[in-house]
Amino acid sequence: MDWNAIIQVVQTKLTGLALEVAGALALYIAGRWLIGMLVGLVQKALTRQKIEPTVLRFVGNTIAVVLNITLVIAILGYFGVQTTTFAALLAAIGFAIGTAWGGLLANFAAGAFLIVLRPFKVGDFISAAGQTGTVEEIGLFVTTIHTPDNIKTFVGNNKVFSDTIQNFSVNPYRRVELVAQISGGADPHKAIADLKARLATIPNVKTDPEPVVVILTFTLAGPVLAVRPFCHNDHYWQVYFDTNMAIREVLGDAAFPAPMTPYAIKQV
Repeated sequence: MDWNAIIQVVQTKLTGLALEVAGALALYIAGRWLIGMLVGLVQKALTRQKIEPTVLRFVGNTIAVVLNITLVIAILGYFGVQTTTFAALLAAIGFAIGTAWGGLLANFAAGAFLIVLRPFKVGDFISAAGQTGTVEEIGLFVTTIHTPDNIKTFVGNNKVFSDTIQNFSVNPYRRVELVAQISGGADPHKAIADLKARLATIPNVKTDPEPVVVILTFTLAGPVLAVRPFCHNDHYWQVYFDTNMAIREVLGDAAFPAPMTPYAIKQV
């Protein structure tokens, strides 16, 4: 056995394989760079057309995924793998994955519908799938939401699309809903008038429509007032907390007796 010939053949094969790997690596690096550049150019072109960020990110992610799959097929072709065979194999794998991970494809389809139907866009404050917060991104499979307590939350697109969606950013204002218990011995007309006057002094409370203060219901302690100022969504929590303070300041005045609890009423 001629070991020198065998070693020479092995060296030749390894050298050729090393060159092919180096070429594939160079192709991958160049391909990734070109894909990044192409996606950037497409997004810049769409930006000049004043396309919304929601659509920009979705289109960019979709193009990147398609081009990366194409790049992998090209690299396999460089190694001599028959691309037609690979395409058939890829289709079979895709079918198997689609059967096993139907939810993943459902999330992708739901993301496309969210882009087309536009129930919300990036930057909107929404409530959907049990989560409330500001939309950061509608991705290929998940929607990213930042909750008010600063938690980055990922929700499957299909779950968002199939659930009730509340978009707080669409309408020019929203209503703050609070209640105030007053004593049965208090004058409700005076309490309502004083609360309305106090609400008018709270920053960012709208005058049109004007705040609503009415008797909502009754308890053993007395009437329960509905206190409902209106404000822009950006100022909701500021108005919410300031209204609570206003209720305490107005009804805590000596002119209004404190409402008695049912237990205290029984003792009397």
